[in-house]
Amino acid sequence: MLNPSFSTSRTEIAEKVRHLRKERGLTQQDLASELGLSQNRYSEIERGKGSFSAEQFLAILRLFNVPVSHFAEGPAGSPDALQNALARHGAAHLNEDPTLVPSERLARVEDAIRETLVDAGSSRQITALATVLAQHIEQVNLTKVWSEFVKLGLERRFAWLLEGTRDALLEELEGPLPRRQAQGYRKAEWALSEFLERVAVRALPAEAPALLDPLSATILSRKTREELEQGASPVCRKWAILTSIQPEDFVQALRASHVAD
Repeated sequence: MLNPSFSTSRTEIAEKVRHLRKERGLTQQDLASELGLSQNRYSEIERGKGSFSAEQFLAILRLFNVPVSHFAEGPAGSPDALQNALARHGAAHLNEDPTLVPSERLARVEDAIRETLVDAGSSRQITALATVLAQHIEQVNLTKVWSEFVKLGLERRFAWLLEGTRDALLEELEGPLPRRQAQGYRKAEWALSEFLERVAVRALPAEAPALLDPLSATILSRKTREELEQGASPVCRKWAILTSIQPEDFVQALRASHVAD
């Protein structure tokens, strides 16, 4: 089971799934079919007598378009904890709450990247990952993180983030930058480009699926989804990501963090 936090019980998760199911107007049989379960087995899990597998939990997140933090309890899964971690990892433009005890789960750069992208609760935090990658590319084992996202079925999110960051770095390198900053950006750009070419692009099927992976903290209406699909950037279409985040947002995050240093 993919637990959102150590303090969230399976009964609490099941109750929240039941609420989402009823809110969407789905029967137990409807959701059981979506998850590849029998109605009887699903009913047992909803009553707290079992757990969803990691794959089933991720399917629930996609189906109801909610972040992991929707199910999490406590500071480790809170948006404030993620924001504090990102600020400490180089996203200087994000406000840090000094009263919040640092989460050990987010102490490593790789963990903060994974939690932020899986949670997908804040566009500002997601775009701040460009700054974190640019500053800590030597500390991030891209192959390892990629394999973790593959297991979660979210590798397209990671590839989308890497390409968006790479493109933002290339745009910034076209203008005047302090020497040290330019050197860091070139190193990060090269590492991201090499990884995308060596690993990520090879994982792409011949045809990209419909935009079925929404990066949003709220359940989207059909109208909103259609509007996002129509305005999707090329990189979003390439990796099948549905989001209001545009390539320029990654550029702005890099610039904002540099100004806030």
